[in-house]
Amino acid sequence: MIHLIVGNTGSGKTTYSTELKRKSNGIIFSIDKWNKTLFLADKKADDGLEWFLERIDRAEKMIMELVTQLENSKTDSILDLGLSKFEHREKFRKFAHENGFELKTHLLDISKETRFQRVMKRNDEKGATFEFEVSKENFDFMENWFEKPTEKEMISGIIITE
Repeated sequence: MIHLIVGNTGSGKTTYSTELKRKSNGIIFSIDKWNKTLFLADKKADDGLEWFLERIDRAEKMIMELVTQLENSKTDSILDLGLSKFEHREKFRKFAHENGFELKTHLLDISKETRFQRVMKRNDEKGATFEFEVSKENFDFMENWFEKPTEKEMISGIIITE
């Protein structure tokens, strides 16, 4: 089973993924951890969104190969990849469909106020889910970037609210 974990910044995707891992004994793929480990040290001040998107796409090619191995081993994959855009989610739905893998979408539908408080707290505490600081500017950018899943996308999915 492939689990797509969807929610805007600060919705609790990584925390939710960790809980799901305990229940399913699956493997988590967290794009924040991949970005921090593989790419952030090389980022220049003038590298913007396109720089990140290109690297995320490369990482996801490897993630898909690993997900295929896990599916063949009957191990769940938990994809904490942001999945902010319809097209991004659609890429993984098509991948699952083409390979005959079962897929479930989990939407964390949490208010902007709660998410912002969580992000600021995570920035201050730098706890278990902290990978890098999220500025108010970045948080606000993601508010406009994020495309909430449609009703059709959420058929047979799970919606988590506050």
